[in-house]
Amino acid sequence: MKKFLITIFAVIIGITTAAIASDLIIESDTQSYNEKDSKINFDGNVTVTLDDVHVVGDKADVTVTKKNKLDVATFYEKPYAYQIQVNKKREVKANILKLSLITKILKAEGDTQSIVTDGKEPLVMITADEQEYDLNTNILTAIGGVIIKYQDVQTYSDKAVILTNKNGELKKLDLYGNAKVQEKASNAEADHFTYDAVKEELYAEGNTMSHTVTDDNIPLTVKSRYQQYNKGTNIYNASGNVRVWYDDYYAKGPKMNVYPDSKTNKFNEVYFTGRSMINQEDKTIYADKIKMILKPKDFYAEGNTKTVIQNIKKESLDGE
Repeated sequence: MKKFLITIFAVIIGITTAAIASDLIIESDTQSYNEKDSKINFDGNVTVTLDDVHVVGDKADVTVTKKNKLDVATFYEKPYAYQIQVNKKREVKANILKLSLITKILKAEGDTQSIVTDGKEPLVMITADEQEYDLNTNILTAIGGVIIKYQDVQTYSDKAVILTNKNGELKKLDLYGNAKVQEKASNAEADHFTYDAVKEELYAEGNTMSHTVTDDNIPLTVKSRYQQYNKGTNIYNASGNVRVWYDDYYAKGPKMNVYPDSKTNKFNEVYFTGRSMINQEDKTIYADKIKMILKPKDFYAEGNTKTVIQNIKKESLDGE
């Protein structure tokens, strides 16, 4: 027989199906039941359909609980799963796929790859050692050597947690452990990144570093304990031992805000608050507030300002 409904399994092996969804369907070329192992074995063109999720492979088995309920369907030999939500399709490939028929959790193990497409165009690709997708909460968790590719953006981390809505659209992304984000001439590092797609805000915590190259081909690097960027306002904030390198400028302070130019909407004005300093060659200026302008390169300091010029005494003595 080609198609087996769960209700037919109940008749054949005498298990209860009261807690099983009516839209659960299993198809295969052959099937057998082993009472000793408490497993139903499927071979050849195996397909499990649970709501809008389909898992396909050549070989699978389904465990039966002590209460005679179907529990976990395990697919072997590089199977794949797919889910279609509106116009988006999510595909998952792995060495082994496990689908819990009770909790509706899909787990992929070994060389896992997830792809989300919009029509025929791939939107997102995720590779990791393991991936787990909760059909109830729409949360995808990837663990081990996680790489996410999205258009020109590529991320690396030890763990990633992705929350989508019912239509498959991104709501929130978290990257944990040795996290890196790369985009064209820019890159960032942190212990933990959070991107809120609803608010269009990016947060970075713990050993954060942001590096970019300006239009004038000048590197700009920021290191701190915390960084935040809001796409809507184009405002960038950093706090906790903030350090900035730009051309021959080096500045640091407890808190920094970067605002866009009113005409070009590009970052140009950097404000330090709290006791801060800016260094250029042999000059170091200390102040309670410092404004650093990238183009034209300039700065303004106020509040208990102090200027230190290194080695000026030695240079004067040498000139006598």
